[in-house]
Amino acid sequence: MAQVLRGTVTDFPGFDERADAETLRKAMKGLEYGSSLEDDVVGDTSGYYQRMLVVLLQANRDPDAGIDEAQVEQDAQALFQAGELKWGTDEEKFITIFGTRSVSHLRKVFDKYMTISGFQIEETIDRETSGNLEQLLLAVVKSIRSIPAYLAETLYYAMKGAGTDDHTLIRVMVSRSEIDLFNIRKEFRKNFATSLYSMVKGDTSGDYKKALLLLCGGEDD
Repeated sequence: MAQVLRGTVTDFPGFDERADAETLRKAMKGLEYGSSLEDDVVGDTSGYYQRMLVVLLQANRDPDAGIDEAQVEQDAQALFQAGELKWGTDEEKFITIFGTRSVSHLRKVFDKYMTISGFQIEETIDRETSGNLEQLLLAVVKSIRSIPAYLAETLYYAMKGAGTDDHTLIRVMVSRSEIDLFNIRKEFRKNFATSLYSMVKGDTSGDYKKALLLLCGGEDD
């Protein structure tokens, strides 16, 4: 389960978050695990980290619609009050806003937060939280800002340094190969001064390398 919790849940065009989350829950009930995904998350985690995971799993994010600028201002102010301006941190406020507001709304909130506080929301998360909760909140922010950029970063760190995180490399390359891998390649080249193709080529070998390079689709100059 720990490996599952280190995974990445992302959306793609046509993705119905509520319907797919419900399908996933039902599928797990039909397997040999004997428990629901939510039960396993609750049993394997604790505290605000657990709370954030459960909120994401429940998939109750508001649908993308017209932007309510007053609500954007209110949420940005609430995050500022819950973190930088508070002795301690109101983690529940971060969880509620990050886990239930729409993607387009949150992008506006992050911009407004920078205007109000003078900090990027990532800076505040880094100062106000720690451990698994910090990593999860940062992952949510990065995926809200740009899924291709977030997954490009995920792939980069799966290969960077000694050894390779093959589980992550395979999962992202295979799951995104027919969705947005080309966009991930572009973000990878832009952000890391090398191409995804070149890094895969240098970090893997044999038939494994051949398969991943075929999925990758080509070099990016």
